[in-house]
Amino acid sequence: PPPNSRSDWIGPPDKHSNLRPVIFYVPPEESPLERRLREARQEAQACNQRFWAQQNRAFRQEKEEFIYSRLKAKGLEIRDDTGKKATLNAEEMADFYKDFLSKNFRKHMQYNRDWYKRNFTITFLMGQVALVRALRWLRWKKKNV
Repeated sequence: PPPNSRSDWIGPPDKHSNLRPVIFYVPPEESPLERRLREARQEAQACNQRFWAQQNRAFRQEKEEFIYSRLKAKGLEIRDDTGKKATLNAEEMADFYKDFLSKNFRKHMQYNRDWYKRNFTITFLMGQVALVRALRWLRWKKKNV
């Protein structure tokens, strides 16, 4: 972001996690409470990036292995006679998706619990920051009247 920017910047989707990274704006006179909020947001973003990068990597790998094993069971190769990659039909892939979700259910539940905790903390900190700013504005308004 340019040096005079006063807002967060959102980048293109990450090729591993598919999440858009955020570069957070740091105000020159950031209060300790505002810093805690920004750091909580940065930590949540980093955790999300890590989780989804790992999850997507595992998904792609297991999907390739599933397709390979199903094609092999049918006596087919990964590529057909024209060199085009062989695929499975929607019903066969539905079996994979169902198995993958079932196998990773606990991991997703833990991720969701952590995500909700982080977002509750962020929301609480945002409320505190908004309250402090409102009180500061009211004091300034009262002083200048």
